[in-house]
Amino acid sequence: MPIDGPTTRVDVDGRTLKISSLDKVLYPATETTKAEVLSYYAQIGPIMLSYLAERPVTRVRWPHGVGDQSFFEKNLPSGAPPWLRSAKIDDVTYPLVTNLADLTYLVNLNSLEFHIPQWRVAANGGRANPDRLVIDLDPGKPAGLTECCRVALAVRERLQGLGMTLFPVSSGSKGMQLYAALGGDLTSDEVRSLAAQLAQELTKRLPDLVTWKMTKSLRPGKIFFDWSQNVAAKTTICPYSLRGTELPHVAAPRTWAEVEAAAYGEGVIEQVMFDDALDRIATYGDLLTPLLRW
Repeated sequence: MPIDGPTTRVDVDGRTLKISSLDKVLYPATETTKAEVLSYYAQIGPIMLSYLAERPVTRVRWPHGVGDQSFFEKNLPSGAPPWLRSAKIDDVTYPLVTNLADLTYLVNLNSLEFHIPQWRVAANGGRANPDRLVIDLDPGKPAGLTECCRVALAVRERLQGLGMTLFPVSSGSKGMQLYAALGGDLTSDEVRSLAAQLAQELTKRLPDLVTWKMTKSLRPGKIFFDWSQNVAAKTTICPYSLRGTELPHVAAPRTWAEVEAAAYGEGVIEQVMFDDALDRIATYGDLLTPLLRW
């Protein structure tokens, strides 16, 4: 592990880790330090680990905080400890995050964002069929999270007719993801095709609000229904992960009551700050728990 500044030894899940530069400011706008980021992940970790389990993890690292450059990292970090599990998918050796020591090790490398696919690593080491569908709602300015909520209600209505239950997550960036559990009998290509068909249906039904095409010139003022997030090679931000945005927002599960209030103009919905995410856990528990029961 590269060492940057003074180090502190900590014991996490039976592992001794060297944690460096605890006073480094990673979010200048709020003066949020690396120590606070590590504390957040230590507290949210027991819940977040359920969503990282057996999924190859791509990280986005900000070595000098969100005001500076970042980079995606897929491969196991150089110098990773031997106890950090991994899985080779195609030509990439990804880390597998199975416990709080694994998560802490990666966060100490200034990994703020954790991205995962909709499938798990199979027993044979390859890709299993996806166990969830994700619908990524990406607003084009001046549309925002409120417009995402309106589209989310339309998507919920359509998928309820197919016997599927949706769970909304504000992304921590601009938009929103909607998740539904799958039984594992469909391939990623089949799930992608289902999502693409749904995106085209919604575009026809709500042409002034939704677009299914990736063409950026079509997206201002509309919600891009990103069906492609279900492609096997693609990843989505893990629920409860921090984002490398100006403010320390997180991908936060939401109640449908919040979504409905925003869609109907009866409330305001905003992205969730990391400390507020912990308060929401205390209030609501883990709203995504049903996704783990399938």
